Amino acid sequence: MRIGVLGVGGVGGLLAGLLARAGHEVAVVARGKALQAIGDAGIRVDSPLGSFAVKVEAASSADALAPVDVVLLAVKAWQVPDAIRTMGGFLRDGGFLVPLQNGVEAAEQAAAILGDERVVGGLCRMLSAISEPGAIKHVGAPPSVTLGAWRSPIEGRIDALSRAFQGAGVCVEIANDFPAALWEKFVFIASFGGVGALSRSTAGEIRRIPETRKLLSDAFEEIAVVAAAKGIELAPGFVAKTLEFVDGLPEAATASLQRDIVAGRPSELESMSGAVARAGRALGVSVPIHTTIHAALLPSEQAARARAVG
Repeated sequence: MRIGVLGVGGVGGLLAGLLARAGHEVAVVARGKALQAIGDAGIRVDSPLGSFAVKVEAASSADALAPVDVVLLAVKAWQVPDAIRTMGGFLRDGGFLVPLQNGVEAAEQAAAILGDERVVGGLCRMLSAISEPGAIKHVGAPPSVTLGAWRSPIEGRIDALSRAFQGAGVCVEIANDFPAALWEKFVFIASFGGVGALSRSTAGEIRRIPETRKLLSDAFEEIAVVAAAKGIELAPGFVAKTLEFVDGLPEAATASLQRDIVAGRPSELESMSGAVARAGRALGVSVPIHTTIHAALLPSEQAARARAVG
């Protein structure tokens, strides 16, 4: 396949590197030092799946790259609408886009711009981050991608992409109920990222301290209640299973939200606890933990965005 990747951070960079190593044509949109590093040495990956460098096509604009069959959208959540609007003819007729953002809003935003038939639901699970421009550090279990229908049937449309991922060492799951799968991930990532950013703690510290562990569990429960109010059916016992998942994370694991907040970069706060707080208000559901996380982190988030604009 010819696969485009918008955003070569921890998620996009790792997937681009693995797919290119497996022999697929990969074209990425990158900027600044990342674009220079990728042009010079390719995407460099350090992973339990192997340490390697692989060349990919790279440009600062999607318009400078030949069209692709599939676009993996791996920019930050707040960048989704702008990134899609700047794609131009990057996505071939008949192709589709797969949003891989944290949060629960990206697929809807993408469909509003491209049309329902050009968006396939996507979410990912992987512990990976930029170690330096053009270089990705991946730890823990093999990366996993879940695909599913989002307002448009997917029968036969995602077979080639599924095979491409599997051949690259990426676990693939096809969700019969994609909205439920999306919200199940959201339960974890919004809560783990928010509690971690607020407490400045790793997974090991959060699960070891009873009070902080309970805070995380209660944050899980808040989102589960919101999901139920929206008519989203999570798997039975999902909150307990999610806490078990946290118990299996590497001791030093942190979420990208926490890393961005600590580093003073713009984060996905508005798409995480901010989205929970907004949904709670709209549905009349009490979500005091996520409302507090959002309010407490908002000053640093606004300061980071002001610096980015300046």
